[in-house]
Amino acid sequence: MTNNSHTMHTNLWNSHQLWIVVLLTYSVFTDAQTNNRPNIVIILADDLGVDDISFRGSNQFLTPNIDALAYSGVILKNLYTPAMCTPSRSALLTGKYPIHTGMQHYVIKNEEPWGLPLDETTIAQIFKQHGYYTSLIGKWHQGMSSKTYTPTKRGFDRHFGYLGSHVDYYDQTQVPTPKNLSRGHDFRDNLAVSRQYIGSYVTDVLTEAATKLISEHDVTKQPLFLLLSQLAPHSGNEDDPLQAPSEEIEKFAYIKDNERRTYAAMVSKLDQSVASVIDALAQKNILNNTIIVFLSDNGGPTRGMHSTTASNYPLKGQKNSPWEGGIRSSGAIWSPLLENLGTVWKQQLYIADLLPTLAAAANIPLDTQQLKLDGLNLWSALKYGYDAVEREIVHNIDDIYNYVSYGKGKWKLINGTINNGLYDVWMGARNNASNDFDFDPRAAAYEEVIMNTTVWQQLAGGALVQRNVNITKLREEAAIYCLMANASQGVACEPLSEPCLFDIDVDPCEQNNLYPAMSGGKVVQELQKRVAHFRETAHAPNNKPLDMNSNPALHDGEWGCWEDADETDGVAARMPFSVRAVLWACALLIFTF
Repeated sequence: MTNNSHTMHTNLWNSHQLWIVVLLTYSVFTDAQTNNRPNIVIILADDLGVDDISFRGSNQFLTPNIDALAYSGVILKNLYTPAMCTPSRSALLTGKYPIHTGMQHYVIKNEEPWGLPLDETTIAQIFKQHGYYTSLIGKWHQGMSSKTYTPTKRGFDRHFGYLGSHVDYYDQTQVPTPKNLSRGHDFRDNLAVSRQYIGSYVTDVLTEAATKLISEHDVTKQPLFLLLSQLAPHSGNEDDPLQAPSEEIEKFAYIKDNERRTYAAMVSKLDQSVASVIDALAQKNILNNTIIVFLSDNGGPTRGMHSTTASNYPLKGQKNSPWEGGIRSSGAIWSPLLENLGTVWKQQLYIADLLPTLAAAANIPLDTQQLKLDGLNLWSALKYGYDAVEREIVHNIDDIYNYVSYGKGKWKLINGTINNGLYDVWMGARNNASNDFDFDPRAAAYEEVIMNTTVWQQLAGGALVQRNVNITKLREEAAIYCLMANASQGVACEPLSEPCLFDIDVDPCEQNNLYPAMSGGKVVQELQKRVAHFRETAHAPNNKPLDMNSNPALHDGEWGCWEDADETDGVAARMPFSVRAVLWACALLIFTF
């Protein structure tokens, strides 16, 4: 070998060594940054009634584990969501109003070939890009006709659950609305069909998958972003909508109504799921660096399609309506990173705020101009417990159903409604002197029940956080109180005739319509001007008619991905950057020599 060639070879080797050092240093630095970031666990209930969580004050059936999480953490008293599943989940995933992604009108049916637009960046993509292992367990409902719409193509490293709107709790099938389509199975592990859980109760199946992930995942290498999106307490198929294990139903034998009794059991299984997840986090010894969020995707459906007897007391309306009963959620957040644990936060919060807020908590920088977020970063206000802003929320502008629901601060403007106003009433009920209501026997010792849960002992009474929490006081603060005992005392609202205006701060039950008295004033003019602005910025609805090629009878009895030929998921794309960098460096060395 000549001196020149030897020198060149040595320089090349030194260059490669330098690259390896740089890459490994970057890997270590990235991993060090990653390891300091909190784990994020979001537990999302489906169609849970606002008053079906007992920290709001109901004693018909208790949810002691969810209540313990709420009292130990921060109760989100004024948490808002879109009024239906698909729009709500799109807002969570993108940090945007559904009107800005075309997801504002109705839901994606299993037989329809559309989904969340592929040019939208999801919360999973953002957290994955910054070193997180991202997992969705449970419901997706953001498109299933093509694999490109499905979770593992939208930023989730892992999906275990179903792609459509709902399934039977035991056989994981869905009966389609069109009668000329077949009943189909919908349950997958990533994109692989999984029928091994037929016969098992799906709430338990999803819970076990979540706890297994928590116990097995190495958070020292990658922090965890987990979205546990439960079916509960959404209805199953119309032929058997309310389902729960018989032994769970028997616990609520004191509830006289058969349907309400089964619904209580469904919520109880959800409550147990929350306990199991928190127990798994505690056993993994990672609660000290974890943020836990619990919420529902929208209000509950008391009557009509997919009705479950859900109660949104004392709010007006229900799921898929412009009223508070459709767009309020009972939620809470817990983390030792919060300075104001054991409080009720009254700041208006929208589900799209979770993306920038949790990103800020994880020290993830966001390019807000590129992302065009509607959600606000409220992390500092949440952490220290102050009301940050007068929140503006476009609940919906739906020019197909022809209604508007818009709020700014204390003002809420409604123009139009759905179903010709069929569900524009107060449907919930609470025990009082004039009715014969059912009481959970545990309610007599409510505080003791809460403090005996493992959730309370781990989150409120453990070494992480020790506070004197007044449960009774927090429960009173979390409750919703109407302006009037009788809604007929207020000025009536006829949204199909003219707009309605409410002061939500004093009238959350929407009993007194202020529009007739204020229609010519500055407040109404400003609200209508903002609605006009948002209508100009709105994305056309993405909805498409059914595709007969979706028929499960054509696809071995399975729902989903009928537009695609078979393809294999890439393995390399799911590797952490640090691993890919080292492999790349090794490959370069092998190629050179």
